[in-house]
Amino acid sequence: MTALIIIAAILMGIIGIIGAIAPGLPGTPLSFIGMLLLLLLPDFEANVAFLIVMAVIALIIMALDYVIPIYGTKKFGGTKLGVRGSTIGLIISLFVLPVLGITIGPFGIFGIILGPFLGAYIGEMMAGNKDNAMKAAIGSFVGFLAGTLLKVIYGIIVLIFIIKDSWSFIF
Repeated sequence: MTALIIIAAILMGIIGIIGAIAPGLPGTPLSFIGMLLLLLLPDFEANVAFLIVMAVIALIIMALDYVIPIYGTKKFGGTKLGVRGSTIGLIISLFVLPVLGITIGPFGIFGIILGPFLGAYIGEMMAGNKDNAMKAAIGSFVGFLAGTLLKVIYGIIVLIFIIKDSWSFIF
């Protein structure tokens, strides 16, 4: 049973890292769940304070994942319409496209990237800011990359802790 728990925890950690990159998989929570699975091991001594800190960090990263592309649009000179467009594009890519059954192809896999990018671009064009539209859209993309990097780093750190904490049970 111990081996199955360890395998499940490591798999959740790996799937969490994949989910940090692939839209549709909640990478950060899956990584954290992998760490929580170790609590099922017999004689596992958990550091409750560490688990609470990791849970708070996971929640912060999940919230930032939606805010950072909007912040990137602002930082790259986007106007209010560009920021609103980025937000609308994000909402469309997260909620509307899956409801319409568009979960594969360029809108499923890249929709989370294209939605805010195109939304910021269209918003800037509507604001009459044609010269800065592409720059604001790139800011949205940079924000997306920053959010993805945060999730990947968190997933790798959690996987390292999963392997380190389960090492004594393996050998």
